[in-house]
Amino acid sequence: MSQRTDDTAGRPVVLRGGTVLTVDAARRVLPGHDVLVVGDRIAAVGPGLAVPDGTVEIDASGGIVMPGMIDTHRHLWQTAMRGYGADWTLTQYFVWYYLEWGKIFRPQDIHAGNLLGGWEALDAGVTTTVDWSHGLRTTEHADAAVDALQAVPGRFVLAYGNIQEAPATWTAAPEFRDFVARRITGDDMLGFQLAFDVTGDPAFPEKPAFEVARDLGVAVTTHAGVWGATGDDGIRLMHEHGFMTPETVYVHSASLSQDSYQRIAATGGSASVSTESEQSAGQGYPPSWALRAHGIPVSLSMDTSVWWSGDLFSAMRTTLGADRSHEHLTAHAAGETVTHAALRADQVVEWATRGGARALGRESDLGSVEAGKKADLVLIKNDASPVSFPLLNPHGHVAFQAQRGDVHTVLVDGRLVKRDGRLLDVDLPALRRTVEGTVDHLRSQLGPEAWERGMNPDVPETKVLDNPYTYTDYQSGSTHGG
Repeated sequence: MSQRTDDTAGRPVVLRGGTVLTVDAARRVLPGHDVLVVGDRIAAVGPGLAVPDGTVEIDASGGIVMPGMIDTHRHLWQTAMRGYGADWTLTQYFVWYYLEWGKIFRPQDIHAGNLLGGWEALDAGVTTTVDWSHGLRTTEHADAAVDALQAVPGRFVLAYGNIQEAPATWTAAPEFRDFVARRITGDDMLGFQLAFDVTGDPAFPEKPAFEVARDLGVAVTTHAGVWGATGDDGIRLMHEHGFMTPETVYVHSASLSQDSYQRIAATGGSASVSTESEQSAGQGYPPSWALRAHGIPVSLSMDTSVWWSGDLFSAMRTTLGADRSHEHLTAHAAGETVTHAALRADQVVEWATRGGARALGRESDLGSVEAGKKADLVLIKNDASPVSFPLLNPHGHVAFQAQRGDVHTVLVDGRLVKRDGRLLDVDLPALRRTVEGTVDHLRSQLGPEAWERGMNPDVPETKVLDNPYTYTDYQSGSTHGG
């Protein structure tokens, strides 16, 4: 049986009497305000708004209305393996996906992961997700990824990648260009980036892929500052060859030097911080404190549901915790104490919304609750929970108190996709069967022993602190044998 269907298509929607977190330049908080949606846009924000006949009225009193959240880095194709790698280190992840088993994912498995991850994002109030899709071994896999994204009523960016082949090779393939011509058509609901990493190899084997991105006019998103994989050498090569642009998104950026942060700041790029990932897997200490010090714009991301939760409430909470922990420990080491936290709740709410819009070049129409902007909105309201009141510090409530179960209503592009705490127009039993088909395939390919062992896979000695990219033998001074 399907979830509830939406019978309000095409009608205006008004969220009545909520506390509105505008996340505009002043980060205004507007108690008792309405938000009127007409078509795909926010038509008005104000108290007691007059609305057109036939408007769908949603009671937002006692709740928080905020912009839809934006995740700038999530490997949706891995969602069907939810929780499988809960105890992995980054090295174990590299061994399992990059070296051993990532190549057994079929196009239908990419499709299943994207479907599940896309609906999961909407359920948690994430209205835009960058699908960092580095499992696209063929364009058939890429078509399956896009088919899934377009079957979910969210806003997505396909970040096209392939960890099984050199970036210079897959970006030069005629079938890749054909895919881009066929599927990337300027659809407002489907953006496009290239997703690949830079090893630091002095030969700069990734240079041709950057040239393809420049030719296509699309941004590059890259895992930077990942201990044992990517570091300062890659940043330096990008900078020296003129490939660091304001559109570039540096994911993690957790183990970089001051020199690299200065290069990112000087060229206007932004960082996608995945705090749950960095503090658990080992890319480096979550770097929000260093990014703030250098004035580098920040967005938030969840990385992968193979390990962690798929919601940005966790991202906000853990980012505040890690940043403040660093601040306190630094003060303690100097014999001092922190009297006022430098990172505030309203700032991480901004990172989870407007910060993501800025990273994607969409700040003009996404990321804040303002008249004229796209109607990507979230209502946090749970009248059945004692945690919903009192509402004294709304930004703090979002960052520390709220969770995905408190997401009452979600609109994307003016369309209701979740209402009264339930997703609309999704057949969860069918989705479950689809995902179970992928899990059955993976289990059968590995066999029972390898499947169980994969939750804590052995790591060959030669792969400890070794870069996981098979297209180059480069080893820096920070990697094994360097």
